[in-house]
Amino acid sequence: MKLAFLYAGQGTQHPGMGADLYARYPEFRAVVDGARLDFDLKAAMFSDPDGVLNETRYTQPCMVAFACGLTAVLARLGITPDYAAGLSLGEYSALACAGVFSPEQAVSLVAFRGQVMAKAAQGRPCGMTAVLNLDREKLLAVCRQAREEGLGVVEIANYNCPGQLVIGGDQAAVDRAAALAKEAGARRCMPLKVSGPFHTSLMAPAGDALAERFRTESFGEMRIPVLFNCLGREMGPEDTIPTLLERQVQSSVYMEDTIRRLARLGVDTVVEIGPGKALSGFVRKTAPDIQTYGVETCADVEAVCAALKGE
Repeated sequence: MKLAFLYAGQGTQHPGMGADLYARYPEFRAVVDGARLDFDLKAAMFSDPDGVLNETRYTQPCMVAFACGLTAVLARLGITPDYAAGLSLGEYSALACAGVFSPEQAVSLVAFRGQVMAKAAQGRPCGMTAVLNLDREKLLAVCRQAREEGLGVVEIANYNCPGQLVIGGDQAAVDRAAALAKEAGARRCMPLKVSGPFHTSLMAPAGDALAERFRTESFGEMRIPVLFNCLGREMGPEDTIPTLLERQVQSSVYMEDTIRRLARLGVDTVVEIGPGKALSGFVRKTAPDIQTYGVETCADVEAVCAALKGE
């Protein structure tokens, strides 16, 4: 068996996530309790009394704390991956899994990332829309036409899997591109409930802020290969982790390419870590021969241990 961990991105969070894991596993508690933030992480994750969990600056540290805590639980139970990758903020959890960041450091970094991403989008009408069943080249042409009409920025933000792409940018340009995409044969265009045009060039100010922050951070040695969003593969000799993370926030996420690369590397099993099963769905549509497991609850931990260890 060759195993990869895939870490979920923003959008699958929900109140109550991790509450059972916190009650049962000391490794999970240690990560959550070790976070140093300006808000009550446990309250946001477990009950969300202030209704902030869906706001980017809160979502991101909650998701990474959840992921790092669950990674620690699985490691103690003897389940560690050969490769790691994550969708958007999930890349920070993958890097923590690989030893580049400590869990506390990863949570702190994405808390900062969430703040600067929210700030970059502030006061500008923006949006993101999922486009179904239109190939890459046609959608790239659609985005180019919308930009040439002077409506602003619109770009492909996510290459999720065959038949599912996401565009983002200025709202007028996104709406025009969606209309053009339907004319070009897209089966459906679905506006997404997001707080900014993530993974587009409009996030350049957030990239600049991250670059500045990374100058003060230490980066550990990578113990297992991580596949990066903006590459769709492992880093090359010319790449550095700070530069790739700076690029990541303002350029496309190549998740389909990442999954295809994992398959070429011989990965036959994927464990998705995080709320929801979105990435498992992408894997099934991209590389259906790969076995997928989702881990979100104590029951999931027991089930994946039994499946992977033959218990």
